[in-house]
Amino acid sequence: MPAQALIPAPDILPVHWGWLRLLLVSTFVLHILVMNAMLGSGIIAFVNTWRKGGGTGDTVNRSISGKLPFTIAFTVNFGVAPLLFLQALYGQFIYTSSVLMGVYWLSIAGLVIIAYYSAYIYNFRFEKQHASSPLYIGIAVVLMLMVAFLFTNNMTLMLNVDSWTRYFDTPDGTLLNLSDPILFPRYLHFVTASAAVGGLFIALAARFGAKGPENEARMDLGMKWFTYATAFQFLAGTAFFLSLPQEIRQMFMGQQPLATTLLISAVLLAAAAVVLGFKKKVLASSAVVLLLVCGMAVIRDLVRQAYLEPFFNPADLPVQPEYSPMVFFLVTLAAGLLVLGYMLYIAVTRNREVQ
Repeated sequence: MPAQALIPAPDILPVHWGWLRLLLVSTFVLHILVMNAMLGSGIIAFVNTWRKGGGTGDTVNRSISGKLPFTIAFTVNFGVAPLLFLQALYGQFIYTSSVLMGVYWLSIAGLVIIAYYSAYIYNFRFEKQHASSPLYIGIAVVLMLMVAFLFTNNMTLMLNVDSWTRYFDTPDGTLLNLSDPILFPRYLHFVTASAAVGGLFIALAARFGAKGPENEARMDLGMKWFTYATAFQFLAGTAFFLSLPQEIRQMFMGQQPLATTLLISAVLLAAAAVVLGFKKKVLASSAVVLLLVCGMAVIRDLVRQAYLEPFFNPADLPVQPEYSPMVFFLVTLAAGLLVLGYMLYIAVTRNREVQ
């Protein structure tokens, strides 16, 4: 049976597909920023627990321990919208790949819950003992890395339609996309980005904290992680790019002006981020990273569309106009972001007062 025969019929859209694509990319940017801060800061905290001598590493870990449970919660909540928009546009692909790896996909909820509890225990132990062992932060980080790996599997499996026929040999929901050459480079690219953003997150928290040598040391440590992880991203990104099929690589090498411009811009922005990182320009680095993440989110969307182009084009999806749900979502999203911004403002202000 040809793999194309396994693709279900698409759903009818309530609005033009372009709106859903815009919302998918924009909400994904919000999700990926918080998620990278979560995973990256967790990785940094775990590494710090193995360093002898305490000092800055302990103060950074104390700061991370109080923020990690909140970043996990924000990551989960901010991940709902892009996943729903992905399902609306590419439901016939993401639902199929989710079923093929159903056992692992359903386990994600349990893994996240355990990671969440571990992060809270890590924080409580810091509050009571003024120090913490690598155990609980290690559990949280390992589980978060596992969840990231499963998500990477699903996001690549939905694109690898030709591999779906393996279902007839393994129909028990335990298929993974391990034979796909893009899987591990894409995962490495993601984890490296998380380490960079996690370091920047630590530096930003110190930058807006009370003035003093302790926060200066935190900012320096965060910017070191950001700078070196961003520099390593040139290797990880190159490996990821070379793992793409040749026809997709050619899109970014002059065949499509938009794709080529975006890739060149991303490389230049990454180089600028490294330079600013060495100079410890926290706010300027943050602005560059925001632009870089937006550009990479669009590149990701172009790659996904190119993978699925032989089977599907979202422009061909039928539309039955019903705009009120989208308007309600936009109003709710705007209100939620305003409330979140106010909450963060209060948190930063009180954190300065405490320090």
